[in-house]
Amino acid sequence: ENQTSASEFVLLGLTSDPLIQSLLFFLFSVIYFITLLGNMVIMIVISTDPHLHSPMYFFLFHLALTDICYATTVVPYMLANFLVKQKTIGFSACIIQMSLILLSAGSEIFMLSAMAYDRYVAICKPLHYQEVMNKHACSHLVGGAWAMGVLHSIINTMPMLNVQFCKYTEIKHFSCELPPLLTAACGRTFLNKLVLLSSAVIFGSSSFLLTLISYIYIISTVLKIKSSKGRHKVFSTCSSHLIVVVLLYTTALFQYTKPSSVSSIILDHLFSIQYSILTPMLNPIIYSLKNNDVKIALGRMLEKVHIS
Repeated sequence: ENQTSASEFVLLGLTSDPLIQSLLFFLFSVIYFITLLGNMVIMIVISTDPHLHSPMYFFLFHLALTDICYATTVVPYMLANFLVKQKTIGFSACIIQMSLILLSAGSEIFMLSAMAYDRYVAICKPLHYQEVMNKHACSHLVGGAWAMGVLHSIINTMPMLNVQFCKYTEIKHFSCELPPLLTAACGRTFLNKLVLLSSAVIFGSSSFLLTLISYIYIISTVLKIKSSKGRHKVFSTCSSHLIVVVLLYTTALFQYTKPSSVSSIILDHLFSIQYSILTPMLNPIIYSLKNNDVKIALGRMLEKVHIS
């Protein structure tokens, strides 16, 4: 009877202190607003400015879309839970949230790999760039990134439908992310943990390897440039992407592949906040601050708005 499939779960969130909850509600509301505003501005600028209709910004547009999906999957329900006493979520809603988190994370890492490949072609094969990175190829790369996200989600979601949970199940987290969900299960989860670890290693390492190979070629090409000014100019086009890659991989891969012996609720919360809430907010800031083309295009858009 204790292992009857639960109809709802209790999300314990970050804290039970009402004052801290109020402060966190304000903080994460601001973060979510900045995330939506920043990424939507990036998408609008790229779609309306003809100067940004190139493969690099096509990928950046879809990265911004992925970040909006990621943050929107996690933050609104988290904010709602700061305001209510009964922090419950239905079983179906929890599984849907989990699957969307997996989809967004999977899509994002492969989108970053596509962006790394784009930079490799631009720097290492500049004469063939237009030929290699045509609209057809770019559409395939973006479609492939989204497809890998969907596949990553399905592989991990389907086995979860057979996991048994107790009638009263507490999830020591602010969202239905897969690792804390498996920890809260009453039934056997060995197969689920094996699938999670295998998919995280296969998807994560393959994406990381593609990105790493691209940057090995980029760095070797940059080092051949005799002028230090030339090296700086070429490498500056990749610096934003590198910062984003490091932010995402260092936290997400550790969270999904770390052994249970080093599990810590505070550490789990910090890592999850980093890659599911802070990274989507920081991505447009990093790209707009480090990219002159985006800043110039944003200036042109603001001028048009001001004139009209």
